[in-house]
Amino acid sequence: MSNLGSMLTLEYGEAMPAEARSGHGFPVFGSNGEVGRHRKFLIAEPGIIVGRKGSVGKVTWSDEPFWPIDTTYWVRCASEDRRWIYWVLTWLPLARLDSSTGVPGLNRNDVYALTVDRPGWSAREKIAEILDTLDTAVHETEAIIAKLWAVKQGLLHDLLTRGIDANGELRPPQAEAPDIYKPSPLGWIPKEWDIATLESVSSTVTSGSRDWARFYADSGALFVRIGNLTREHINFRFDSTIHVRPPRNADGQRTRLESGDILISITADLGIVGVVPDGMGEAYINQHIALVRPQSSVVNPRFVGHYMASPVAQAYISKLNDAGAKAGLNLPTIRGLLTARPDSSEQNLIAERLDEIDNRIKNATKESAKLRELKSGLMNDLLTCRVRVTPLLAAESEGSA
Repeated sequence: MSNLGSMLTLEYGEAMPAEARSGHGFPVFGSNGEVGRHRKFLIAEPGIIVGRKGSVGKVTWSDEPFWPIDTTYWVRCASEDRRWIYWVLTWLPLARLDSSTGVPGLNRNDVYALTVDRPGWSAREKIAEILDTLDTAVHETEAIIAKLWAVKQGLLHDLLTRGIDANGELRPPQAEAPDIYKPSPLGWIPKEWDIATLESVSSTVTSGSRDWARFYADSGALFVRIGNLTREHINFRFDSTIHVRPPRNADGQRTRLESGDILISITADLGIVGVVPDGMGEAYINQHIALVRPQSSVVNPRFVGHYMASPVAQAYISKLNDAGAKAGLNLPTIRGLLTARPDSSEQNLIAERLDEIDNRIKNATKESAKLRELKSGLMNDLLTCRVRVTPLLAAESEGSA
């Protein structure tokens, strides 16, 4: 075990007020990451920045010369160890070393006193290489997710305002072919489309009961709250999942969710939408959420769900909020919300294309989570030397022999 103080020093950054930065050139780093650009640098090579005040202990890497401001430290160490030390500092719980009773602050001596396993140089190099490779994979996957989201936003706009014609192609924009569109309360829509209220295309529009707290349990049926709605889907994060004992009375069973149900928040942040996916299992809602159950014989529930979560419908709901519904959306208002209604075949095509991009985003997000979990596990294993990289180094030596 070696003290960090024997491997590095933490040097103070220098002030660079926002008004003094040129806005171009080299990155300027604060405690929480890059805060701007400046034509000059303070440190003439890539390096590590550690939050000293504010975001105490946050570790950032710069690929180029940089300027660390006076709320940070920059790390002076051997250049060949820089990436390994970056991963060590990222892994260590530096935020716990906050030594201030007022403004948060990181004391250098507390960092220097920390001890870590320090394997040989070849092993340190290999550890950094492995973690860098995984980190690159994580960032590449996140970039794919960002691109997919951008594609989806374009598809939402095009498919839900222009639709798909008889040839399976997007109709031309309204500005290019105004004769094939008509005005509606939801904006310009293809002439073949109708506008319908949610009530007219649904078998049920209701909300949950007020006394759900008495059903809370450590396990059992899932309980959907506003925090689980994402404006497109239902997301059960580990820190927000609540279970209930399945109610057996009629009032409780009234809001048992089914696949394809559309959930809309009617208090707090109004109009957030989630669509109940296949295979979610037994689940219920409380009084803060409206349940809309489209009739599958009349409309495609997935199409209606996509439409209600789209910018078009969300803009329409925002107008209702601005008109005085900020205290909450009542059920009569929800029943009167409008959705576009193409013919069934076009609804199916639109829903299929949007579901496809959703599935690609979902799969990429799962892959990103797996990579992050793998990286976290390897950081613990490699930086504590629970797992040795010696076999990898030996294999490389044999391969080059």
